[in-house]
Amino acid sequence: MAEYDLRIDYYPTHELQGIEYRRGHVLPFGATMVPNGVNFSVYSSASTSCSLVMFERGEPLPFAEIPFPEEFRIGNAYCMIVFDLDFESLEYGYRMDGPHDPANGHRFDNSKILSDPYAKAIGGRDTWMASPDWDNIYPFRSRLVFEDFDWEHDRPLQIPIEDLVIYEMHVRSFTMHPSSGAKYKGTFAGIREKIPYLKELGINCVELMPIYEFDEWEHSKLHSDTGQQLVNYWGYSTLNFFSPKAGYAASGKLGMQVDELKTLIKDLHSNGIEVFLDVVFNHTAEGDHRGPTISFKGIDNKTYYMLTPEGYYFNFSGTGNTLNCNNPVVRNMVLDCLRYWASEYHIDGFRFDLAAILGRAPDGSPLNNPPLLESLAFDPVLAKCKLIAEAWDAGGLYQVGNFPAYGRWAEWNGKYRDHIRQYLKGDAGRVGHLAQAIQGSPWLYPTRGTTAGINFITCHDGFTLYDLFAYNEKHNQANGENGNDGCNDNESWNCGCEGECDDTEINALRYRQIKNALTILLVSQGVPMIYMGDEMGRTQHGNNNTYCHDNELNWLNWALKDKNADLFAFARHMIVFRKAHPVLRNRDHFTYSDYKNTGFADITFHGANPYQADFSEGSRVFACMLNGQYAKNGAETDDHIYIATNSYWDAVVLELPQLPGGMHWHTSVNTGMPNGASYFDLGQEPVVEHPKHFILGPRSAIVLIGK
Repeated sequence: MAEYDLRIDYYPTHELQGIEYRRGHVLPFGATMVPNGVNFSVYSSASTSCSLVMFERGEPLPFAEIPFPEEFRIGNAYCMIVFDLDFESLEYGYRMDGPHDPANGHRFDNSKILSDPYAKAIGGRDTWMASPDWDNIYPFRSRLVFEDFDWEHDRPLQIPIEDLVIYEMHVRSFTMHPSSGAKYKGTFAGIREKIPYLKELGINCVELMPIYEFDEWEHSKLHSDTGQQLVNYWGYSTLNFFSPKAGYAASGKLGMQVDELKTLIKDLHSNGIEVFLDVVFNHTAEGDHRGPTISFKGIDNKTYYMLTPEGYYFNFSGTGNTLNCNNPVVRNMVLDCLRYWASEYHIDGFRFDLAAILGRAPDGSPLNNPPLLESLAFDPVLAKCKLIAEAWDAGGLYQVGNFPAYGRWAEWNGKYRDHIRQYLKGDAGRVGHLAQAIQGSPWLYPTRGTTAGINFITCHDGFTLYDLFAYNEKHNQANGENGNDGCNDNESWNCGCEGECDDTEINALRYRQIKNALTILLVSQGVPMIYMGDEMGRTQHGNNNTYCHDNELNWLNWALKDKNADLFAFARHMIVFRKAHPVLRNRDHFTYSDYKNTGFADITFHGANPYQADFSEGSRVFACMLNGQYAKNGAETDDHIYIATNSYWDAVVLELPQLPGGMHWHTSVNTGMPNGASYFDLGQEPVVEHPKHFILGPRSAIVLIGK
């Protein structure tokens, strides 16, 4: 006993096969290092017994299995301190016993060893696509991590959300292509190597597609025609919410994924780039009644999942099950999880996949005041984190514009995406929608301001920006689902030819349309988001649902940066332009008034003639002028900015609005000009040749500066 801490609380009271233990602490849940041992705590309301099962790392059989004595159960939590464990080599899990009564929601199976829902690391998928051992009695093993990373002076950046330019990316896809030149391809370390590129592009926030531990072999199959291996590539199927994916770390096989991810975040912060995580709390990898028992299903199925009265799984996620997020126990787990990522990983914000599910009651009905969403909004640890909802789910609940916000939540603005796509391909009756979108969608968010909307035209779901103007239809045959997967409402236009072609006019139009899209996105009020590779014309060859491809369909081909150098330079310019002009980054909506008596309202609308905007069904031309005296809602001063777009197939002559005396219009952007002449660097903008008129080319956009 002499080697133990002298405090009486830490003396063992029990022994089994030479392993000493005692009753532990209920909180925190999970495995926590304590003096001379590890405290294990796990919740289960309906189990009749629980055992702690411990393995040496990688060994097929456990070295010990300790039943929790009844006196170690406090309420519905089992807790135990085990002494003298080797933290670094320990893998652990739980074996629960209880009723197997699916009709009443219980699916206990004491033949299974279960992962800890609060584990900070999961073993089993340490190396990406390493062949699994299908005979492993415990394939996804809970592990401990050392919380000893030295953050030095790092802290979340807290950049105002209206100043962000978000870049959505997939960890593996970003550097896996041979052309990336990265030493550690497909990993957190690989992204770190590419930080100079992110700075060159100018974005100041990366949004990482799911990095929680998942199994890339889940639902894997060989394509029936091509024989290609298809996998769970995107990772929207979580095994554990607290653990970073080891297969995304170059050091994952050494168990160092936590440090590698933290090092990446620390370096991104030091370069002025925030880090958002795409988090998936709507379902887990356990699927429906036919799926595997990995963790939640065997620990407390009725608590963790939404169940029908017959005991089947509600499927609002489209993947088989739905996490019961507004059960108090699950709600607390979600809160604990996000607090952990915010405090231990310095995460700046979270994007919630299919977030409408987070507002459903246990019976699936939408709640008026969802406790989880309210708790997240007012949580003290998350107070400075950005919270972003994908405000719909696969059960038909669509809440864009009315997601419960509590003054905190922003939304992926799916309406913005659809309306901009429709306008760009020339649909009639879309000028009014465009006007709303450019203003930050006040029709959707009349009281929430511009920052309620994350503006995007493309994301991981759907076409890339290049494909949006190269394909009318999806081409998903490579997914092995007979083309039945992926959405059909792409709102795309192939510019006259389906797919790749050598017609120079068509190709020129496609790249002009991409520039038009980038122009509108980056001059719109709200928060812009760019999908990885759109800035260099990445293609998925018409596939709008590449969730299963670990190949060049998803990998970013870095050779495109040189091939489409003009497009990359244009995208970079538009980001620089946005950051240089605060009048594009207001938090509140325009007032349509001149409350500072400057001679112009904060925003005015125009058509071919000044102050004569045409919102009729046949109109395809829109222009607006932003008064620089109202930058940042009047707190700062900027140039006047005139934006005009034309989705008509012929040019139009615009009469420009008159500027105050002594000021002149200068051309910053004209997408109707050929490559190399479609933009001018900051401070190099030439004076518009004719002070009153401007020829706006077919399917083009211009941005003028009044100064």
